[in-house]
Amino acid sequence: MRAAQVLASSAVAVALFTRSFTAPPNASANQRPTMQTDQQDAGHPYAGMWVTRDGNIRHELLPNGRYDEARGSRQSAYRGRYEVRGNEIFYWDDTGFTADGVFVDQNQLHHGGMTFFRKP
Repeated sequence: MRAAQVLASSAVAVALFTRSFTAPPNASANQRPTMQTDQQDAGHPYAGMWVTRDGNIRHELLPNGRYDEARGSRQSAYRGRYEVRGNEIFYWDDTGFTADGVFVDQNQLHHGGMTFFRKP
């Protein structure tokens, strides 16, 4: 009986974990899944898309505290978590890289020697 309980608990855990990851509706087979969250409000005014003037680098600050960075034609080049403290942002990439930046105002972010602008 104990083995059946462990097996059932494991199946439930796997099902819950699997349900937390979904691929976008138009995703190709080689795209990574995105994490879904019930959190609707980021708790700061900076969530959304930020792009360099030339559009080559794009940071999407998701309301769940995650970010997704695209570079050129490479979608999801970097992903990780971020935290906003006042007008400062701190990044922790999934590969272990860390970075920070400063929101100069509601529409301008300085990060990594670059200037990003909020995309409407």
